[in-house]
Amino acid sequence: MSFHEAYEADLLVVGSGVAGSYAALAAAELGARVVMITKRGLLSGSTPWAQGGIAFPVGREDVGQHVADTVKAGRGLSDPEVARELLDESLDHLSSLIKKGMKFDPGLAREGGHSRARVMHAGGDRSGLFLLNFLHQHLPSRIKILENRFVFRLAVDDNGVHGAYFVDDSKRVGAISAGATLLATGGSGQLFEVTTNPSEATGDGVALALMAGCVVRDMELLQFHPTALLDGTLVSEACRGEGAKLINAAGEPFMARYDSEAELAPRDVVARAVYSEIKRTGGVFIDLSLIDDFAEKFPTVSASIEALGLDFRSELVPIAPAAHYQMGGIRTDSEGRTGVGRLYAAGEVGSTGLQGANRLASNSLLEALVMGARSAACATKDLEPTSRVGLDEPDSAKGVPKAKRSEIQRIMSQSCSVIRSGHDLEAGLGAISSITHSPSLDPYELENSNLLLLATCAIQGALEREESRGSHYRSDFPEPSEVVFHVEQTMDGIKGVGIKRDGIKKTG
Repeated sequence: MSFHEAYEADLLVVGSGVAGSYAALAAAELGARVVMITKRGLLSGSTPWAQGGIAFPVGREDVGQHVADTVKAGRGLSDPEVARELLDESLDHLSSLIKKGMKFDPGLAREGGHSRARVMHAGGDRSGLFLLNFLHQHLPSRIKILENRFVFRLAVDDNGVHGAYFVDDSKRVGAISAGATLLATGGSGQLFEVTTNPSEATGDGVALALMAGCVVRDMELLQFHPTALLDGTLVSEACRGEGAKLINAAGEPFMARYDSEAELAPRDVVARAVYSEIKRTGGVFIDLSLIDDFAEKFPTVSASIEALGLDFRSELVPIAPAAHYQMGGIRTDSEGRTGVGRLYAAGEVGSTGLQGANRLASNSLLEALVMGARSAACATKDLEPTSRVGLDEPDSAKGVPKAKRSEIQRIMSQSCSVIRSGHDLEAGLGAISSITHSPSLDPYELENSNLLLLATCAIQGALEREESRGSHYRSDFPEPSEVVFHVEQTMDGIKGVGIKRDGIKKTG
């Protein structure tokens, strides 16, 4: 097949957020020829929206306690050994960033689930944007950057992945031949009607990996941020760390009734409390007037509130939970290997065992940095020679009509949101199963196809997980099971897989 564009690389990085950008930088510094491709502009994805900062341990002496906080929030599904590896190594990347010139704000913030203040910010509540701009400024010119190209299929043979196919906005097909491919495509918040994620968060990397033969796990573990404006704009957890209070429609502070940590309880607890109080009293609000110099500390949140015609100084601001972070993803080891040859994953798209059933606040940018560097180093070390560009014609791509996106989001919001039940999930699965594909090279319709696949995985996983754990709450199974397990899925099916704790193999 004659492609509109064709490229070669040692390492192909799909995604330009912090995981992809840091991976591209690390691989280039190791001498690899890197192509980084992104379906929007370079400065896109969820990273620029990240307000909370980065939860680096406060020195080596804090690693153990940071691990303990992470594992506690993860509700039994975080791997302590992986957490210790990544958190300990994160301090090396902090030093490297500072040596390169990255500027962090003075002082440390405490967020929900953390036993101490350890979250570092840059630019107030614009930490993700500042970090990503910094990384992009340091990308060497020898990295080939392809913007506005949507990867819709990986090229797979008996030896694994050897490149990818993409389509541009004019539906022209291109190809990249690569010795190794790294997926860093972020999450899937667009599964829901209200999300803090940008429009591009459509689960593309997980869908690509599934179609390439990977195992994905715990796709039902989708974190809902407890405090978002009603248009989905995030109200940073750091606001509660600075003293903001949650108030129900009856004018009552309520979080102390749900958890001894009150506003600083882990996200799953706060999200369910907010959801329940909205159902019980008709609404929940956040009192931001309690924070000194709020507009200076949180310029993004302040501007978003004012854009909605609200005055945080004199009135309570209405909030609700919103889809925020995908804890599950492509199963990887702690160096980003997916189990499919020459394919790696880093950041929100992957499931390393760090985040567990409930991501600890501000651990996401940290994981993206460490896993971006680790997966790039592993891929570069394992590189195999690339062939000349000459990939075969890809299989026919399938999309879902544009109008169906709102239907997918409605089904997921009704059946698989903060509080779930077997009845609602079964109804959701039936409704999702009725949506059909058709041949397409339209990027939006291809995104819809990915959303449909991930919706199926999330609902099936939620049905399989007959318990409540972390972000996953089943009203018909309100307690955690005695057996701790992952839910793993492939294109061929689903299974619950026991995990090892205290030397005893438990099966699920």
